[in-house]
Amino acid sequence: MEDLSRPLVRDSEANLHAKLAPSGHGSGLLQQACQKLRDLTTVDRAVLVAFVASIGNLLQGWDNASIAGAMLYIKDEFKLDSMPMIEGCIMAMALFGATIITTLSGMLSNKFGRWAMLLTSAVLSFVSALLVIFWSQHVYMLLFARLIQGFSIGLAVTLVPLYIVETAPPDMRGKLSTFPQLSGSVGMFLSYCMVFWMSMLPKVSWRVMLGIQLIPSLIYSILTIFYLPETPSWLVSQGRVDEAKMVLQKLRRKEDVSGEMASLLEGTQVGDTPSIEEYLISTNESMLREKVIGNDEIIKLYGLPEDLHCVAYPLKRTNTEESAIGHSVSHGASFYDPVVNIIGSMHGLPEVAHGIFNELEQQGPIEGDEENQEETKEHELEHNRDGTYDSEHAYLIQPKPTNINDFVVCRKSGHIGGGWQLAWKMSSGYRLDGQMEGGMERVYLHEGGVPSSENLLDAPIDGNFIQATALVNKSVFHKSGHNIGIHSPNKDYRSTKWKDLLEPGVKRALVVGVGIQVLQQFAGINGILYYTPQILEQAGIGVLLSKFGISSSSVSILMSALTTLLMLPFICMAMWLMDRSGRRRILLVTIPILVVSLIVLVTVNIVNLSAELHALLSTMSVGIYFCIFVMGFGPIPNIFCSEISPNKVRAICLAICSLIFWICDIIVTYTLPVLLRYIGLAGVFGVYAIVCVLAFVFVCLKVPETKNIPIEVIAEFYALGGSDTQIIQERKKENSEKLLV
Repeated sequence: MEDLSRPLVRDSEANLHAKLAPSGHGSGLLQQACQKLRDLTTVDRAVLVAFVASIGNLLQGWDNASIAGAMLYIKDEFKLDSMPMIEGCIMAMALFGATIITTLSGMLSNKFGRWAMLLTSAVLSFVSALLVIFWSQHVYMLLFARLIQGFSIGLAVTLVPLYIVETAPPDMRGKLSTFPQLSGSVGMFLSYCMVFWMSMLPKVSWRVMLGIQLIPSLIYSILTIFYLPETPSWLVSQGRVDEAKMVLQKLRRKEDVSGEMASLLEGTQVGDTPSIEEYLISTNESMLREKVIGNDEIIKLYGLPEDLHCVAYPLKRTNTEESAIGHSVSHGASFYDPVVNIIGSMHGLPEVAHGIFNELEQQGPIEGDEENQEETKEHELEHNRDGTYDSEHAYLIQPKPTNINDFVVCRKSGHIGGGWQLAWKMSSGYRLDGQMEGGMERVYLHEGGVPSSENLLDAPIDGNFIQATALVNKSVFHKSGHNIGIHSPNKDYRSTKWKDLLEPGVKRALVVGVGIQVLQQFAGINGILYYTPQILEQAGIGVLLSKFGISSSSVSILMSALTTLLMLPFICMAMWLMDRSGRRRILLVTIPILVVSLIVLVTVNIVNLSAELHALLSTMSVGIYFCIFVMGFGPIPNIFCSEISPNKVRAICLAICSLIFWICDIIVTYTLPVLLRYIGLAGVFGVYAIVCVLAFVFVCLKVPETKNIPIEVIAEFYALGGSDTQIIQERKKENSEKLLV
């Protein structure tokens, strides 16, 4: 048992902002602006937090475009035609820096926090711009500045998706997590426009092209300091529960955040394997005791809507109809990852609007619990007089419990999305008199339909019942006497250890995350980007623009800007679809279109066509590929990788996935010229098409739908994946034997 009641010594978000706020008249205007931002609704606040965080990706896109334009002039000043190695290093140094910092980003963000690392990214970008403007007279100082910029990019690419996922509401998480893709593309477009305008001037300064980034970097730093909070998940992982509650209340714009807080606390441990159980649930306890089963088989569930104590009967004698989850896992489990079927069954069943037990909620409390209710009221009055229980647990326990029947967690906030409800029960063997120590178990419940009483029970039932599938695991909460605390035998729940990555659920999630990142990079986006200027030139766009007196270098920049502009509306469309259609469905629809586009590109480079038809088909295929890629395979891998890992190891897992992303990016970029030489353009596009087909199969078999599900629950399902098939097969065998008898 670990005592969390000691005072917190770290500054809260409000105190930190007060300390950092400057004095003077300008300070008043800044504080007024920040106060207006804080007064926004939940939706507006969530959108603005995600937007501000994603400015880090805007800086990445800005840098990618500005260095591409500036290199045309850097080569002339430093006479790099005779030093191709230095030229390559200037282009690759940011990529190298991003790869290095990504390796450390998980550990750094776990130690210092997500907010601190976002601020570090903004400051590094600002420092890099200053170095370019004032101290880049020598090429080696330019290389150092590019390395610093790479550190900034690496932190942003890794931690912005993590930050957004940990602060966004579950029903908006997909939309808001698409902001990094949108911001990066907007940054590229704005930078291309700036570079194009500067390339038309009589005298071009590449230092200004690169150094002007200090303006958005400064804005990003200020907004991060005065507006972005630390994520509640990280605060909970550090034991700073009060601060996490305050931040979550500000993010959600409501006082009651008990359900999310309980879920965050439950996410601080990894390693325990959940089990699937089936319950028949009712509020009529006396009837169950008298007509159905023995007293020792009744389970009490706590934390249900309106402070109800519902009773559950474990369905040991199930009929041939399986639960919804059991049915989906037991069929096709040899081909599909069980997690795909488990989570897919959630989205296939109708979601109850106000939680699974709103039907039972109308029946009132359990019969026979009037005495407990009176005791609850007395304890509540006593608590109001002395106010003596741990503030960290105030949002979990109402009122201070002196009997286990008074233990109530999260009330209506137990609804966690997707038709699932969060409740708790005492571990087996715990006496209901509350006089001995005992562990607790968390229970995620999903309605599986009202069963037929004559098939399941020995006697007819007069009353309302709900059959539910339950996902049960050990809880971090533990009861000792009359106190509820966090049970931590090893006292290490706040620290992340590398051995946590070897837990079956974590390994399963990590393999899927790494796999989708590898397939994304080898799906052809870099090759298409490389080939786009050549295609647009063949289409005659370059000749058309040159008639307006635009130089060849300016034409190249403008065509890249137009290509980026084409992506923006489709990224916005992806944001609209992400939480409606879902990540998995978007991938399954868009990847085949990528395959068709690549096949057309292969065909036009093999078959002899007229120049006009070749240019038309190539331009259309490239345009379709770009637009479809940024709708699905562009943003979704980063979103998915940041959703599927437990809170305790989420940053490290995402850092590993991002490291694989950068390594594959380097491989694809530097092997492309070699592939073009040996297998030609048609061969390269053919390889990309094969990879896209493999990606489609991978998504079908391994990538579940994660929309609208809290990230703590997704991690729970991955922990379940390793044992669910065996459990259900054994249950089916047992049921079949009973039916034969």
